[in-house]
Formats: sequence, C-alpha cells, structure tokens
Amino acid sequence: MYQSFYGFREKPFSLLPDSGFLYLSDKHRMALTLLEYGLMNQAGFTVISGGIGTGKTTLIRKLLNDIDPTIRVGLISNTHQTFGDLLQWIALAFDLPHQGRDKVQLYQEFMEFIIQEYARGRRTVLIVDEAQNMPAETLEELRMLSNINADKDQVLQIILVGQRELRETLQRPDLVQFAQRIGVDYHLQPLEEEETGEYIRHRCKTAGGKAELFSDQACNLIHRYSGGVPRLINLLCDTALVYGYAEQRDRVDAALVEEVVKEKQQGGLFPAQHETGAQASPGTVPAADITPVQPAQEAVSAAPVGTAKKSSRLRVAITAESELLRIYLSRLLSRFAIEVVATLPLTAHDLRQLPAGDIDVLLVELDDNMDHLDEALYEILEEWQRPVLFNDSLATEASLSQPNRQEYGRKLSEKLFSLVPQAPQSVA
Repeated sequence: MYQSFYGFREKPFSLLPDSGFLYLSDKHRMALTLLEYGLMNQAGFTVISGGIGTGKTTLIRKLLNDIDPTIRVGLISNTHQTFGDLLQWIALAFDLPHQGRDKVQLYQEFMEFIIQEYARGRRTVLIVDEAQNMPAETLEELRMLSNINADKDQVLQIILVGQRELRETLQRPDLVQFAQRIGVDYHLQPLEEEETGEYIRHRCKTAGGKAELFSDQACNLIHRYSGGVPRLINLLCDTALVYGYAEQRDRVDAALVEEVVKEKQQGGLFPAQHETGAQASPGTVPAADITPVQPAQEAVSAAPVGTAKKSSRLRVAITAESELLRIYLSRLLSRFAIEVVATLPLTAHDLRQLPAGDIDVLLVELDDNMDHLDEALYEILEEWQRPVLFNDSLATEASLSQPNRQEYGRKLSEKLFSLVPQAPQSVA
C-alpha cells in the first residue's frame, strides 16, 4: 500500500532473499570474494557461516546469478533434522533419477555423472544451504564423496552455508579429516551502525525511492534494535513504512521507529536485549501470533456489552490475512475513539486465543478467495457471542489507497459503533 506513496517501484525491504538488493558491506564483499575465490581456485570445500538473517542465502543467490555457465551447480536448500538419505537429495539437486534406487546405485550414477561432466569440460559444484542441520554422519558422507577428486583437478566442489552451529559441528574431533579439507571459510558478522544506515539508503534507492527517506537518527535506532541483522532491519523498515504511510509522513524519523519497536516488543519479536546494542537474534513469535496494540491512556473496563463504560473508546479486535492491512486499520481506527486491543491472523487457532470478553466488536476482513478457510473458523465466527463486522478486504485495501482514506475510517468507525447500541458515538 505504501509503494506509490513513497515512489517505490517495488518493496525495498522484502524478507525474501533478493540478490538485486544486495548491499555489499565490507563483510559481505569479503564473503562473496571468498566464494568466488573458492570456485576459481577449485577449493574442495568452502564454508560460509553466519547468524540467522545476516544475508548468507542472498550471497548464494548472487553467486548463482554470476556463476560461469561451464560450472554445473546443484543446490540443496531445505535441510532439516529428518533430512534422510544424502544421495537422494544430491540426485534431486542435479535432476538425476533417484526414486527406486538403493545407495549403491545412487552413488554409482552420481560418480558417472561427475565424470561425464568433467569429460565435457564442466566442473560440478554442490551447494548446501542451512547446512547446520546436517548431522556429523552426513557431513562425513560428503567428505567421502569428495574422494573422487584426484590429481590437479577438483571435479566436485562442495560449498556449505549455515549458521554458527555448522562451525561448531565441524570442530568435532571425529570430523578433523573434513576440517582439513576446507580450503576457504568465512563467518559473516552483522552490520555496524554506519553500515546499517548505508544499507537502508541503498535499498530505498534501489527500489526507486529517496535514499534519505529514513533520517540518520531513525537508522541509528534501527541498528540498535536489530543488532545490525539485515533480516531484522528489513522487518523494522517495512513496518515503519506502513506506519509512515498510515500517518501520511514524508519521512521516517526516530519517533516513528521507537513506536514500531515498542509494538513489536509487545508481540515478543524484539526482546529487550536489542536495546543493549548486543548482537541480535530473532525472537519467537507467540503461538497465537496476536499482536497487542499500545493501549489508549483511557482504560476500558471488560464490562459486558450494554453496560456503561468508564471510557468513550470502543474496544475492537481486527482479524485479517494481511499483516499490513491489520496494522494500517489499527492505526486508522485509533483516530476515531476506537481502541484496537488486538490484531491477529484469520485462523481458527488464533481466534481461539482471543478473549471475547475483552472486546466489544470483532472486525473480520475477508477476500473473495475463501476456499482455503477451514470449517473450524466458520464455526467459531458463527458462535461468536459479541458483534461481528465482516468487511471485504479487497475493497478495504482499495479505499485505503485513495486520498480520502480518513473519510473511509470515519464511516467504518460509525459502522463499528452502530453494532453496540449503548456505546458512545464515534469521535471524528
């Protein structure tokens, strides 16, 4: 919703890895250089590690985009604790037959594939992302596969990318032979304060917006609360732009960032340790994923509907599939004597966590595609004891994109107040 308002061609702070937005800090430039060096100098094993969200996968995407076409690449990106048979995953990565074959057949066919590629003048590179999930036994199996390399040429090169736990595993005594074969390794650290500001300006400019959209003080605060972790920087910046759009601000300042962080901390996403300037690590989202909104100064009692309230504010909970829509509606309605006590995804699980007695009206945003909604959700909504207002989320988004969004907020608030007969009138 904020893209056209700020002049962006696309979202500048997406959480998905995108090499087109890669900001080469000194650390990221060194990591990329070592990856390229490892390929060029035929290192048997290359290891790149780093904390969660530091940009490892984005570097791999950049490497893949620029890689020599004479190199045949296989990528394994979904390792997990129940990873299963390594050779089947390798066969899948290189588009080789893998179903109905035992380990001996898989091994033999993979060796033949590598030799054929070498005969055609092509090297084979296996990249394993999230490699920290691989047990020591699987890593040792990888080492054994590398025994095919002989003489001067490395016909199989292996790049491992993972979190700090990968390095800890590779330091085990039983993997000493593996460690000795690592030709290149680098640990990627979070960004420094100055780099964080440059990172934010780089992404804003790359997306077609103003490089100075975030003030220097805002950038410094974002570094403080994110610990310099790019993924957390993106999360804070994206949310700050939603808030800025909701308030029609031309620029994101420190006060707006403080407000964003405060609400994120209430949801458990940014623990207090980020305020110390220590290296950040992502928090855990609560099971219900319900994000409380900063309460108004005038508290509203949990009295049943129809009784007199001590406050003139109507208590509303918003449920919608789009997080951006939930955030924007929350901020818009708060201007019309409405206290948004919670925002939550549109699922049966999350609605069960919502204490119905603490709200006056439930606002439900639905789109035309309702086939994916489960029956349990419908049952909960049908049995809901408090007033419910169903809204068309597509129409809501269209209204919020228009210049008269304040008028839409006024009309929506009037609808909400009308569902509670004895509630006070909304305040424009």
